[in-house]
Amino acid sequence: MNYPLFIARRLSLSAGGKRKAPAVTVAVAAVALSVAVMIASISIVLGFKQEIRNKVVGFNGHISLFTSPVTPDEDNIVTLTPSLKEELAGLDFVDDYILQAVAPAILKTSTDFKGVYLKGLSGKSAIDFMNANLEEGKLVDFSKPENKNKIVISRTAARQLGLKNGDKIDTYFITDDVRVRRLEIVGIFNSHFDQYDDVLVFGSLPLVQQLGGIGENQGTYLQLTTNDFDRIPEYTSLLQSRLNEALEDGRLFRLYKTDNVLNQGMGYFSWLNLLDTNVVVILFLMMTVGCITLVSGMLIIIIEKKRFIGMMKALGAPTDKVRRVFVYLAIRVALWGMIIGNVVMISLMYVQEKTHFIPLDAESYYIDFVPVKLSWIGIALLNAGVLVVTYIVLILPSRFVAGISPAETMRYE
Repeated sequence: MNYPLFIARRLSLSAGGKRKAPAVTVAVAAVALSVAVMIASISIVLGFKQEIRNKVVGFNGHISLFTSPVTPDEDNIVTLTPSLKEELAGLDFVDDYILQAVAPAILKTSTDFKGVYLKGLSGKSAIDFMNANLEEGKLVDFSKPENKNKIVISRTAARQLGLKNGDKIDTYFITDDVRVRRLEIVGIFNSHFDQYDDVLVFGSLPLVQQLGGIGENQGTYLQLTTNDFDRIPEYTSLLQSRLNEALEDGRLFRLYKTDNVLNQGMGYFSWLNLLDTNVVVILFLMMTVGCITLVSGMLIIIIEKKRFIGMMKALGAPTDKVRRVFVYLAIRVALWGMIIGNVVMISLMYVQEKTHFIPLDAESYYIDFVPVKLSWIGIALLNAGVLVVTYIVLILPSRFVAGISPAETMRYE
């Protein structure tokens, strides 16, 4: 029979009265706070990673495919030929691909002007991304002829040029000659990513193709989506190898080069990696605070239970068994703290995930709310780790039980 556990489950944590000893209350509060902070840290960092990644991917896709002209006579236009489609269809990791066309343009009002790139908006993922970041207006089907001269601009561009939704603006395209189009603003988006918002305007892909003098199956690059974001570097290498082999075997007749979102958004992903370091530091500090408080509480409980220790030893209980009683007792305190910390913080994080009621400075963090992603596996592993570390840390202070003599405790009773 595991009688140390039996005794620990029934041993009172009060200090001579009905209320719990102050040391126990402080220990429970410290563990609850530590666990809550650790859960918040993990959930918020995972949320940041997800939101930032989704925005960078929304602008760039997973992998970009360009042509690489070998001679000065070759253009840099990607043509979606049947042979290229066949090569892409043979790659299991490619979920989807869409043609992208970009043209430099100048937006001009009566008092100001701004240089931008007009990018054709096509593909379900790109449209979903734009809808998620749309602040005003409504997206139209840019593939229809009647929507050819409609665009969506960023909040940054609208502010700089004094434009609002529904306005029309003269747009100058500089290709072989200067062409002018009067485009209507049907929406204003805001991703809070100034690197993209400052230079990109979205509109009709057929318009960009027409201005560039290219066909409907041509564009400036091909944007691919893979089935696993974490394996993008591997997939980029595999795609490049496949295209090079196809060129050598005569299945393709153009040299292609690849790039991926990890390179295109390197600054953002480097920043996210720094957040990982911050989380490790927070977890270490919170675990240290919780363990120190638990050890202090355990030592106070041992002092307050000296009579009980002396009685147990007088009845013949081995020191090791008595030590285990207090280890279990401290773990019981830790479990109470863990339950409170989990319930409070998971509830708060769940509400934040659904409502975004806690705001954030978008100018500094690229997001106007605190992002949260609850990982139940991560929370379970965190709690298991806290229990294991707590048990290991409590073994050492439990050795103070060995120095308590039954004769000494009973003499003062």
